[in-house]
Amino acid sequence: MALYMDVHNIDGGVSAQDVAGLHEKDLAHQHTHGVSFIKYWVDEEAGKVFCLSEAADAEAPMAVHREAHGAMPDEIYEVSEHS
Repeated sequence: MALYMDVHNIDGGVSAQDVAGLHEKDLAHQHTHGVSFIKYWVDEEAGKVFCLSEAADAEAPMAVHREAHGAMPDEIYEVSEHS
């Protein structure tokens, strides 16, 4: 399993409340694709959402977003955690 950070860019900004609802939908669907969403961050004013997940490959978190709500990220990166 690897860590992935996906980035959503939303024109006009985004509310943390709306993102929380989408995240709940991701959690409800993550098991279907073997994904574990770990944490997310929101910059409301800039319209940026960052989602950290653990999955076998980059397509798995994308599949969860597609199935759960259709709000697809613009970018996804494999990342590693360092202290």
